[in-house]
Amino acid sequence: MEPNTRSTGRLPAAFLTPGSSSFMDFLADHSPEMLPGNRKLPDGIVEAPHGTTIVAATFPGGVVLAGDRRATMGNMIAQRDIEKVFPADEYSAVGIAGTAGLAVEMVKLFQLELEHFEKVEGATLSLEGKANRLSTMIRSNLGMAMQGLAVVPLFAGWDEGREKGRIFSYDVTGGRSEEHGYAATGSGSIFARGSMKKLYREDLTEQQATTLVVQALYDAADDDSATGGPDLARRIFPIVTVITDEGFRRLTEAESSELARSVTERRLEQPDGPRAALL
Repeated sequence: MEPNTRSTGRLPAAFLTPGSSSFMDFLADHSPEMLPGNRKLPDGIVEAPHGTTIVAATFPGGVVLAGDRRATMGNMIAQRDIEKVFPADEYSAVGIAGTAGLAVEMVKLFQLELEHFEKVEGATLSLEGKANRLSTMIRSNLGMAMQGLAVVPLFAGWDEGREKGRIFSYDVTGGRSEEHGYAATGSGSIFARGSMKKLYREDLTEQQATTLVVQALYDAADDDSATGGPDLARRIFPIVTVITDEGFRRLTEAESSELARSVTERRLEQPDGPRAALL
């Protein structure tokens, strides 16, 4: 009979010699009730705070991932300064749209999944592998998604093998698609995507790419009540992150505020934003 681990302070042997490089598989074997998709929910649609718009754009040398700061619950603003963009590891990031609490929990589990793989295998997953692992996690949440608790993220990162930034989008079933150039998800995504469609170019600089995503978030907030624009009075600005061959970097508050203020000031002259050439 094995000694009581609480009294001895020692972990069971299975915890010290995991048989799988997947942390989710390990958790499913030993504490399946801790997986978000295994929790029992009340009948009917569950109302919870939702994160809204996430945008991404590639440029030569990397990729930009950004999100607004508003969370809504029905027609109410649940939170004005929620964070929706997180590093997954050193060379990738996740932007969350959908049920805020579940999405943040899924991101933390995804971070552990990547860290666990690296410790067990002694190597990092490829960017494709990371995208596939996230797809599996989203698929495991399908039961909750059918009850209104969907999580639909954007995943972006630097592909060391191909030496370029890449973007992956998902649906509620875990279906994965690679996006080329730019992408958006969340309630304001249709307006953000339309904005980027007219302004995106393949030769953008890093500075231009960060300006592009803030312009797109501004357009989304202009037409979607669930997306929050730059809040100059409260000093709440979009979260903007850049991923290159040097790794993940989040713009400082000073950088993001300066960027948001410059976009807002230009909008005083052109409320509908910059114009794209007809031909």
